[in-house]
Amino acid sequence: MASVQQTLNHLRQLKLSGMADAYAIQADQPSMSDMAFDDRMAMLVDSEVSSRDNKRLKRLVRSAGLAEDAVLEDIDWQGGRGLDKALINSLSSCNWVARHQHVTLVGASGAGKTWLACALGTQACRMGLSVLYRRMSDLAEEIAGASIDGTLPALKLMLARKAVLIIDDFGLGDISKAVANTLLDIIELRRGTGSLVIASQYPVKKWYALIPDPTLADAILDRVIHAAHPIQLEGESQRKRLAKKRMAENPV
Repeated sequence: MASVQQTLNHLRQLKLSGMADAYAIQADQPSMSDMAFDDRMAMLVDSEVSSRDNKRLKRLVRSAGLAEDAVLEDIDWQGGRGLDKALINSLSSCNWVARHQHVTLVGASGAGKTWLACALGTQACRMGLSVLYRRMSDLAEEIAGASIDGTLPALKLMLARKAVLIIDDFGLGDISKAVANTLLDIIELRRGTGSLVIASQYPVKKWYALIPDPTLADAILDRVIHAAHPIQLEGESQRKRLAKKRMAENPV
């Protein structure tokens, strides 16, 4: 008869670490022996499934490169922010991704655009979807570098394959015609296969002027704006508000 340690070793050799951990806990609790075999096996299998789900989520979040550790459950619903609970609850299902729709986030500096964009990204990761976060300035540099070293096709393909592509700080920094052309290619490749989250300090109606070529601007933005859920963040800067709160809680 195999010992508990032998069984644990075999489970770990088979890379069933979740099941092994649960089995070790069962072995340390004599009362578990009174349970039916099927019940104990179900607990082991559930532990393995949960362990794999958690590992996959960590991999997805890590590869997304999100700028904030944010989840929708932590949204500050204080009055005056312009947040629509019904819309956020709807977005939390990620059905908008399944429908290849988009989200536009607009607000002043510190309004919480990046945080909310990353919270939507985390939620998509929870649903098992691939996500990638990029600031527009970083994406422009990435495109320029790939154009020089010949890796632009591979970059386009990588960006096209992500279920959710988050572009933050849209409009901060120049967007060259070459970058705009590539952005159009990426959006076209993603049409019918992926969704965008675009965050900007500029109102959506001013986004067209941020792209140097009006024809390109129309081609890019018309593919996004008319299939997007718009969110306009209002109110006091969240960074400023949190700083005030910390000062009040920790006076000099």
